[in-house]
Amino acid sequence: MALERINPPTLPPAKGFSQIIRATGATTVYVSGQTAFDTKGNVVGVGDLAAQANQAFANAQAALDAAGATFDDVVKLTIYIVGYTPDMAAQITDAYCEYVGKAEPTSTLLGVYSLALPELLIEVDVVAQLD
Repeated sequence: MALERINPPTLPPAKGFSQIIRATGATTVYVSGQTAFDTKGNVVGVGDLAAQANQAFANAQAALDAAGATFDDVVKLTIYIVGYTPDMAAQITDAYCEYVGKAEPTSTLLGVYSLALPELLIEVDVVAQLD
């Protein structure tokens, strides 16, 4: 499998993500949106975006692990944050860096009105490409 990260000069500079990924390979892994639920179904970090981001990314990593993938295989990452304002980005940076690191998948961050439960502040979904 090959993942070719493309950041052409005809698009704005990309910091921490790729503008385009050309993926070739036989298997695509789609991970449902992961939130701040622990393995017992309890919401972690009620009212704490940073804690919920850490749990959501940990859950995404666990899902990737179960499929035989890592964040290095991720070609698309979407992050949904309830009531997003630009200053909130700093609250998810540590979790993003810990789990996504230098993988630089294509990425979208969206502010949303709500998620499945009022206690949930963030949801992360990924698409990975495997050999």
